Order: sequence, then structure tokens, then C-alpha cells
Amino acid sequence: MTYGQIAKLAGSPRGARQVVRILHSMSQKHKLPWHRVINAKGEIAITDEELFSIQKMSLESEGIKFNTYQTLNLATYQYHPEETY
Repeated sequence: MTYGQIAKLAGSPRGARQVVRILHSMSQKHKLPWHRVINAKGEIAITDEELFSIQKMSLESEGIKFNTYQTLNLATYQYHPEETY
């Protein structure tokens, strides 16, 4: 999913940056799958080199294939929970 999708589902369609903050501050404590969230361009948006590598390796270990070094195909991998009823 993208940060924007999560914000929209949480009732705050313009709150993508809040999602980033929450994932950053609460993921370890609550075991949130932060590595599965990317930006709307299909890119890993983390600038910290170590966290970037962790996210990329975590996604690749789940079978995600990247088009470029940091970009994956949203049409192939994006999850749409609102369509799974």
C-alpha cells in the first residue's frame, strides 16, 4: 500500500505524512509491517541507507521484484483492501 492509501482509509486523505510519522514512531513497539508501505510513485521513500536496504530486502524476501533500484510496479503489487469485500 501507499502512505496515501492508508491515510485515506484512516479518514484523512491528505494525511500521508502523518502515516509516515506514525509508522516511524510506532512500528517497532506495535510490530507494524512498515516495510510494505511505499510512496505513490511505487518507490521506497526512505533516505536513510540502512533502513532503505532493510525495506528493500524485506520486500524482496516476500517476492517483490523491483523495476529499478528503488521502484516497483504498483499495478502488479499494490494492495487495494477496499476491493476485497
